[in-house]
Amino acid sequence: MLKRTLLGAIAVCTVAVPAIAQDAYVVGLTGALTGPPSSTYAPAVDALRIYIDRVNAGGGVNGKKIQLILEDDGAQPSKAAANTKKLITQDNAVLVINASLSSTYAPMIAETKAAGVPLLFASGVCPQSVYPPADPLQFCTTGYASHFDSQATLDFVKATAKGPVKIGFAAMAIPLSRGEMDYAQDLSKTMGMTPVDEQVIPPPGEARPDWWWIQSVARALNTAVLEGRVLDTELGAVDDFRRELRAHLAGLGEAFAGNHAYWVGLDDG
Repeated sequence: MLKRTLLGAIAVCTVAVPAIAQDAYVVGLTGALTGPPSSTYAPAVDALRIYIDRVNAGGGVNGKKIQLILEDDGAQPSKAAANTKKLITQDNAVLVINASLSSTYAPMIAETKAAGVPLLFASGVCPQSVYPPADPLQFCTTGYASHFDSQATLDFVKATAKGPVKIGFAAMAIPLSRGEMDYAQDLSKTMGMTPVDEQVIPPPGEARPDWWWIQSVARALNTAVLEGRVLDTELGAVDDFRRELRAHLAGLGEAFAGNHAYWVGLDDG
């Protein structure tokens, strides 16, 4: 699947920038390789590098090797924009890959659009622009998506609730997350639910006391009713929430292993 996506994006780029003649396809990536978000994004970038090594060992694409150039943006939009411009104008990248927070999307989209270079979102949520009517130069490989995730989640809540639903929302303080929660709140109203609050969690790296964001989520869920159960923010409830969250976090190793297997061990047929 990933190889098909790369083939499709590279096929587009050979049409978009036909004047560039290279011995290898230069693919540039800017991502959150350092800083607080790097624990999520850096492993995926490592997996991509390993995967491209495998593709090159098998003969490359259309008989050409893929040269992967990595740039670190630390999840900062200005750095992502500068990296994108450098990859296009100095490295002659025929494809640019985003592996960073959604706050980097807009500047990267602007730079790639101006240059007519394809942009692949490979480690974060897929933006609306990759869905019909899709931008012909934007691609996405991840399995979670703007708007569609909210629709699926609220459909599940509505189907399993045993009565009126009051629901709270929590978003990270980055554009795509905030926009998605605003969309979800509006959608919940059309489905007969009552949105009661939206809490905004600081972005990674912003100093806050331990578990501040857990309490923020709990406040958003303060009056959320599902199957007759009301979540409150008493200390005992927060402690229960902490234990439950830790249990979920314990399973992240398996999730990352699955993601790694997707990039490295996928049978492309």
